[in-house]
Amino acid sequence: MEKQFASVLIDTYNHERFIEKAIVSVLEQDFPASEREIIVVDDGSTDGTPEIVRKFEPRVRLLRKKNGGQASAFNAGIPECKGEIIAFLDGDDWWARNKLERVVASMSADLAIGMVGHAIVESFEDGTERVVALEQTERLRLTTAHAAQVFRLHRAYLGTSRLTLRAEIVRKILPVPEELEFEADEYLFTVAGVLSDFVIQKEALTHYCIHGANLFVAADPKSCGLRRKQRVLAVLAAALRRDLPRHGAPREVVDCVLELVEAEAAQLRLMLDGGAPLETYRAECTIYGIQHADASWKQKLFRQITTFPALLLPPRWFYGARRWIGGQSWYSKARRDFLPVPGISKIEAPKHIHE
Repeated sequence: MEKQFASVLIDTYNHERFIEKAIVSVLEQDFPASEREIIVVDDGSTDGTPEIVRKFEPRVRLLRKKNGGQASAFNAGIPECKGEIIAFLDGDDWWARNKLERVVASMSADLAIGMVGHAIVESFEDGTERVVALEQTERLRLTTAHAAQVFRLHRAYLGTSRLTLRAEIVRKILPVPEELEFEADEYLFTVAGVLSDFVIQKEALTHYCIHGANLFVAADPKSCGLRRKQRVLAVLAAALRRDLPRHGAPREVVDCVLELVEAEAAQLRLMLDGGAPLETYRAECTIYGIQHADASWKQKLFRQITTFPALLLPPRWFYGARRWIGGQSWYSKARRDFLPVPGISKIEAPKHIHE
């Protein structure tokens, strides 16, 4: 088995608190330096990020550009990559020491694999951690509705810092729509899932840093962050609905994959701008039905009871009331003690594609 040359592409914006740890985690990989390159795309940082990156030159190549978001960073950086394999890393995350060896070995051993994802360790600012992992490694391709059902519940394992793509695959996808200031990774890995087989490994090989400046996770309902998140999700849904069929995705796959993305975008629109109460009810039922299909009958009944007011109230009133109740300590305690929130649904991948 001939190991293939790898490019590590780090996208960063105002990550002066994190970028050194990200770069060091790549430099300290159990992987020969002669068989990889490191490119950092600085998306117009206004803090000390570029100065920190320059400390690592010439082991690291710095590309600076005007701020434009994650998609523009990918569009600038990917054409500069010389590797047959491109591994992505956000500037505020970091890798386990064996990450690059594991993903490159998997792709070198089987040229039919065009993409690899894996489990993650969620790392919080208070020092606590949580592992998010599958029970077994899975291999998929977005050719059937069944595969799409598995895929849409496993998106968390394919985000930027756990995403590795074969260069020939990603170059078929470019350019990424530049309106995707974030979520450009989801555009890439969704289209890539149509173009080739992909593997999601059960090992947690990336530390995903959750902090107040995280553009996707930390969108505050009272800030412009939620508005940006809604706009980006709507653009993502529209771009994928347009482009997936161009890359050969069957109609049932497109509809299945986008059902959740479109419902999430609708949910945010209703929170922000209002709409018809029936829209709220449908969006809530769709999201819950996909994410928590394995919930107990008691949990499903409770959800139906608490969602029923969506049919009567203006959407912004409904979501405001939900946020208020969710912030009450007595409610959190009652849910924890008597009716815990159900876990994410488990759908068995087709047996012939387990690794």
